[in-house]
Amino acid sequence: MRHLLGEVVRFLAVGGVATLVSILGFNALVHGWGPGAAPMADQPIAAYVLANAAAGALAFVGLRTWTFRDRDVRDPATGLVRFFALGAVTMAIPVLFLWISRYVLGLSSPLADNLAANVLGLGVATATRFWAFRRFVFDQPAAGTPSSSPA
Repeated sequence: MRHLLGEVVRFLAVGGVATLVSILGFNALVHGWGPGAAPMADQPIAAYVLANAAAGALAFVGLRTWTFRDRDVRDPATGLVRFFALGAVTMAIPVLFLWISRYVLGLSSPLADNLAANVLGLGVATATRFWAFRRFVFDQPAAGTPSSSPA
């Protein structure tokens, strides 16, 4: 249990840094910083995906080298593909929240965008990602570490 708690804490720390990169990138692209127009003001979904792709690359490095350092990957190339495939699938959760906020509810303020995508959607996606990454990407406890159920 202590080993699992350590993984959860490290996962949240890496995720926190990646989330900061994602939120700053998204807001810079859609709402801009300072004077001038935001480069993707009329493309919030594409901007969200772009900012999260950059954050995802950072997250993979942190998760592989720190969070799940005590877990082996059967095949590193397959693990990398699984990581980004699962990341893309789970990214659909905050994108759906953002889409509903923007195009169903008609909300487009920075507060509405961030609450929809980066609070509600990301909260649901984070729990889903922890389980999916631990189960399908970093799925093998390294030799000599306490094993726990992958589910």
